[in-house]
Amino acid sequence: MTSPAPSPAARENASHYALGSILLGIIVLGLKFGGWYYTGSVALYSDALESFVNVAAAAVAYGALRVSARPADNNHPYGHQKIEYIAAVFEGALIIVAALAVFHASWEAWKNPRVVTPDTFGIALNMAASVLNAFWCWVLMRRGRALRSPALVADGKHLLSDVVSSVGVLVALLAAIATGLPWLDPALACLVALNILWSGYTLMQSSFSGLMDEAAAPEEVERIRAIIGLEAEGAIEAHDLRTRHAGAATFIEFHLVVPGAMTVDAAHDICDRLEAAIRNEVEGARITIHVEPENKAKHQGIVVL
Repeated sequence: MTSPAPSPAARENASHYALGSILLGIIVLGLKFGGWYYTGSVALYSDALESFVNVAAAAVAYGALRVSARPADNNHPYGHQKIEYIAAVFEGALIIVAALAVFHASWEAWKNPRVVTPDTFGIALNMAASVLNAFWCWVLMRRGRALRSPALVADGKHLLSDVVSSVGVLVALLAAIATGLPWLDPALACLVALNILWSGYTLMQSSFSGLMDEAAAPEEVERIRAIIGLEAEGAIEAHDLRTRHAGAATFIEFHLVVPGAMTVDAAHDICDRLEAAIRNEVEGARITIHVEPENKAKHQGIVVL
């Protein structure tokens, strides 16, 4: 028997945060381009280019979360949660594109050095954008983990890379102004691009794990095993436990061996008790239990206490 799908209310809530990312991204984009306009710094220009990607990535995350919130249907009986992993991979690709754009801008500035204007207002605009990004990055990663949303966490990590980049950009700008060495501006911008590139790679790598149906963490599997051992009173054993994540959902399957003379009603009651106990411990659990008679026991699974 299979437990009902989790309510999509939390997924709808997650999409509101993604929409906030789009609005904030547009504001930050304006601030960063203002900083570049007043200073002429290639590092600030590179930082502003990345903000274009931030807005696009936030829009992708919003669309993915809207789709993910849809209930299961005939064409997608297991739900739509995996769209979030696809969105996260796309965000990682966008981050890499941003890094390549920064490399290109840095190379052009290296070949044709330009004097950076020490404009306080331009620097202040970029700093204000970084503060906004840092705050929203913290919100996204905190809520993304709470809602178990790969798309929100990916968006938060994307912004985190932007915050790190912006700090590096400001250091580059101030160093170029203080030393009078214009090549410092593109050189440090290039180092920032390397950090962006690494961020995009790690994000894509973690998202591929979800697309490949990677099992739940070992500690989570052990918790599930312990619950089955404690709550399956009346059964003999459980075996062939399998788990996988899909967005906020955790799919859990196992075989439950019961005495051959046990009635269907009694076996169903044990399954209901197990499902309730697992759902109390594992948020978003989707549980499938295959009931078997005792002659199917493997004597190597989960012993019921």
